[in-house]
Amino acid sequence: MLVHVLFLCFVAIAVYAQTLTGFALSFILLGLITLIDLVPLIDTVNIISVILVLNSIIFLYKRWPLQFEKSLFPSLATSLISTLAGMGLLIWLVGTTYEIARLLLGISICICALLLWKKTKSLSKESSPWIFAIFGSISGLLGGLFSAPGPPFVYLMYRQPWTASRILESLIFFFGVITLFRLLVSIAANQFSMNALLLTIEAIPVVYAVTAFSASRPPPLTPSTIKSIVCGLLGVIGASMAVTSAVILSN
Repeated sequence: MLVHVLFLCFVAIAVYAQTLTGFALSFILLGLITLIDLVPLIDTVNIISVILVLNSIIFLYKRWPLQFEKSLFPSLATSLISTLAGMGLLIWLVGTTYEIARLLLGISICICALLLWKKTKSLSKESSPWIFAIFGSISGLLGGLFSAPGPPFVYLMYRQPWTASRILESLIFFFGVITLFRLLVSIAANQFSMNALLLTIEAIPVVYAVTAFSASRPPPLTPSTIKSIVCGLLGVIGASMAVTSAVILSN
């Protein structure tokens, strides 16, 4: 019973942060669940895939008509290819040593927090399609590994000379497409367990309620304050996970 209550609380926190920032769901939910070994890593990643897709659909529906950019298309093309590579790497890591996968996840979360916390200056003009394609491939690799394509692409997007609403909607659209692709591949490869399915069904009402509530309301804090809080939480989660895994591996 406690496992299910904690899981749903973690889902609510992560979905709310995602709706406010456009990037935080995967690493917050992954970090909180993996920090206390609540659910197996592959199941957690698959659950996050479903939650991200649902969150994207509900959010974009509530914000219709949308303002995402055509510049996303080169990123989507390269990210889908690298997502497959990331999924293969995750299966290999979990099959060899779980703690190495957990250590890499902790380090990734810390890097994510630092990248996103750093103040970025908007560019004077939009980045070239090649830059979008490169950042898309890196995001796809992370998306395949941990269903967390956020950090590289968020960093790039927040440097574009676009409005905040356009950036947010573009990010959620981009992550939704990558994650839907990852989810379909997982199901086709029989990598989606019954445990993951049951927990996903539990999470759906929470995802819908939190997303519907927050998508149609102004943020309770300024964007910079929200970003600082989320990055601080990610840093604590990632550091705790990395240190714990490093200690276990050293023994």
